Parts: sequence; C-alpha cells; structure tokens
Amino acid sequence: MAKRVLIVDDDPAQRRILDETIKRLGFETRSTNSGEQAVQMLEGPERSAIALVLLDLVMPGLDGMSVLERLNNQPGMPPIIVQTAHGSIDAAINAMRFGAVDFVVKPASPERLEVSIKSALKIEALAGEIKRIKKKVDGTLTFDDLIVRGEGMQRVIALGKRAAVSHIPVLIEGESGVGKELIARAIQGESERAGRAFITVNCGAIPENLVESVLFGHEKGSFTGASERRAGKFQEADGGTLFLDEVGELPLDAQVKLLRALQDGEIDPVGSKKPVKIDFRLISATNRDMIQLVKEGKFREDLYYRLNVFPVWVPPLRERIEDVAELANHFLARFAAEEGKRLSGFDEDALRLLETYPWPGNVRQLENAVFRAVVLADGPELTVSEFPQIAAHVEGFEAEVPPAPTAFQRHTAYTGPALLGAEGTIPRTVELRSPGGQGSLGIPAITEAGEIRPLEEIEADMIRLALGRYRGHMTEVAKRLKIGRSTLYRKMQEYGLEPRVN
Repeated sequence: MAKRVLIVDDDPAQRRILDETIKRLGFETRSTNSGEQAVQMLEGPERSAIALVLLDLVMPGLDGMSVLERLNNQPGMPPIIVQTAHGSIDAAINAMRFGAVDFVVKPASPERLEVSIKSALKIEALAGEIKRIKKKVDGTLTFDDLIVRGEGMQRVIALGKRAAVSHIPVLIEGESGVGKELIARAIQGESERAGRAFITVNCGAIPENLVESVLFGHEKGSFTGASERRAGKFQEADGGTLFLDEVGELPLDAQVKLLRALQDGEIDPVGSKKPVKIDFRLISATNRDMIQLVKEGKFREDLYYRLNVFPVWVPPLRERIEDVAELANHFLARFAAEEGKRLSGFDEDALRLLETYPWPGNVRQLENAVFRAVVLADGPELTVSEFPQIAAHVEGFEAEVPPAPTAFQRHTAYTGPALLGAEGTIPRTVELRSPGGQGSLGIPAITEAGEIRPLEEIEADMIRLALGRYRGHMTEVAKRLKIGRSTLYRKMQEYGLEPRVN
C-alpha cells in the first residue's frame, strides 16, 4: 500500500499540480483547501492513514503557521513539509521551529519534492524506531507505536486495549514470528503497570532440570551447584508483568507450580521453607495447538483454562499483506542506518515481490530478508535482485544474481575500475590451471619448468582471484583473505593491482 500525502493548499490549481506530481512519485494523495479541515483530519481517525503533510503557509482563516502551532507536540503526528513563496524564507524557518521538518519554495520542482518527501519519511522512520526502542526499554510501548496499517490487526489491537485495563491473564496465540511479544509489551504499556518490570521467559529454551529454579528461584544449597540464593523470574516480575513465551513447552512439574502461582499469588522457591507472595501480571504466548496438547496429556487442562481466560489470536503476515510495505520500509530505515548505507527505498518490482510472497516465517522472516538485502545492496534502492531467495519462490520474478564461481570455472576479474597488471596489461580474467595445463583445478604452485613458484606470485594470484570472486568489494576481499584493508591496498600496490585512477 502506497503512503498517503495530505496536501493542504487553498489554491485549486496548485492543489491539482501537487496532486498529479506526488502521485507520479508513487504516493497516494488526499487534498483539502483549508487549515481547519487539515486539523480535523489530523486530530481524527484519518490521521493513522496519513504518512506526510504538505502544508501551505499562507491561507485564509487558519493559516499554515496556526496549524503547526495547533498540532505541535501532539503524539503520533506525521511529518509536515511547508510550502512558501519566494522572499518568505524567514517564515519557513519559523515554521520549522514549530515542528515542520522541511520547506519547499513555490513552485517546487518534482525532483525537489521527491527529495524532500523521501528524506522526511526516512527521518520519521528512524525517529520512530529510536522512540520505539526507548519505549520498549522503559516498558511504555503502546499500540500506537506498532506498525499496523491494514485491518487484519485491528481486532488484535481492540482486544489488547481491553485487556490492558484489567488484570486478566492473557494468552496470545499465533504462528512463530508474528510479533506476539510486541503485543504483550503494548498491553503492559497501556496498563497501570506501564514503566515497571517486563520479564520475558522463553519456556522452550530452558533445560528441563532448571525450569523450576529459573522460574521460581532457589535457596543456597538447595541442590548441587546452588552456591548462592537466586531470585526467579516470578520474583523479578514482582509489581510488573511476566511474559511466558512458548508456554506449551513447560514440563508438567513446573505447570503445577505455575497453577498455584496464578491461583494464590505465591510461589515456592526450590529449597525454601515457606512460600513467597508476589504481585505480577501474567501474559503467555504459544504457537502450538494447546487443546491438542491437553488431549495428549502434555499440558494440564486446569492450567490451560486458567491461562486461556482472555485469548488473543495474532494473524500471520500472509493474512495482513497490507502491512508488508510499511514493515519493510521500517526495517529498511533501521538496517540502512546500522550498516551506514544511503538507500531511498524499494523499487516497484521489489515491493510487488514482497507483497506477493506468502511469508511462512512471518514478520521475523521479512525482517531478516530486508537485513540481507540491505547488506547486498549496491544501488540507491532495493530491487528484486537483492531478494533472490524470495524471488525463487514467486512466479514471474527472477533475481539477477551472478553465479558463484567454483574451482572448475573461470573467475571473472574485478569489472569496476580497471586493474593494472604487473606488466602494464589489464587482466580481465584469471584462468586457474593445473601445472600441466590440463583442466582448471586451481592456482598453479609449479611453473612450466617444474620449479616452485615464488610466494609473491601465488599471493598476487590469490588477490586477483578474490577480487574477481567478490567483484572488487574491498571489505569482503580483505575479510575472506583474513587481512586488513590497509594491508590489502598495500599488497595490491606492490603487485601492480591497484585500481586505475582515471
């Protein structure tokens, strides 16, 4: 789903021009001719669908500056770019002091608008990610912070908000990777326990003989190796929220103690002579069929009904495909910043690919796919070629990826800046021959006269091979050869392999 830009301008001709221009840039548009209507939209339910506002400063009634003053510091507002006429630069600067992220001078060229809009959206994505990370750490993440555009998650959010105002135990169900922990954090962030401890336990990752100790704690000397007293996860969550992920993996012995903790609000640490009272909110999650586990005797029926008081089903990503583009852009902004790459976004074919693929691994798979694509990217935007594993499973898409060379193939040399050979020639390929010239087996270690080749020659061949294999990406070449980049450049200079300077 394309991002929507709200155009606010009292001039109908200008609105039509901006509408057509922005649509050609790949965005949806919504237009209004007054500041009053813009404020109504941005303070109402329509705000969640608006990704950016293009606001004229000079309008009758509520002008652009008044709109900015009205919306300034309100949470969840989209970025605002103001339009100003020549000679009104001071007004634009004042507008940015009131929260505008950029300004364009009328009449703005399509190129200038595109740069401004994409930069604003990128900054907003990074700012949003930083805000989400901080709120996640602080335990104040809310449903408004989640990236949700389509209708598939609206019921989840509605149920989550109802659960947040109560102490009722919640069971979040859904496939692996759909974001169950984020839903649990949002429930806490909108409850009276916001800002308190949020303790996560992956029940399937704890060795069976340590489950009771990890969850309920133990006293010093209670078992071999218990050299000191240790509080369990329940005690760490005292006053806050305990999130039991993959709760269906709990062994039966621990299930009995969990049932008592839920019923009586107290736990028995291993080796303790008396129970410990605790105050906690329990949210559990599973990707298993709990009813089937109960039928098989692997999960206590009484505990299941105690956990399943308020079930919340999170749909898989394939059932909310409208969220894919928004999530992908969110991951792109984050990983591009982490990797230090300047990427403007996805091209149309790449977005169509992502929205066509069924994502069996859900949001987690999408996140990892975008991360890999960012690492692979050489151009200004991500294309289908950066998603070869996804394209291979979707009909009509083909990633153009160079085949990985083998020991029996000719390795094409670096095709970027030309490489100077030792004798001033420009080698284009490296032939890996056996000593007798029969077949392509590897870099020769013996000359045609039967003498051992000098190490320098073999090392130069290895560098040529690596340059061809990794297409001249110096960081990767140095990494594979296990030498530093400065050492690589020095050796290339010594062997006459430095890139030609045009």
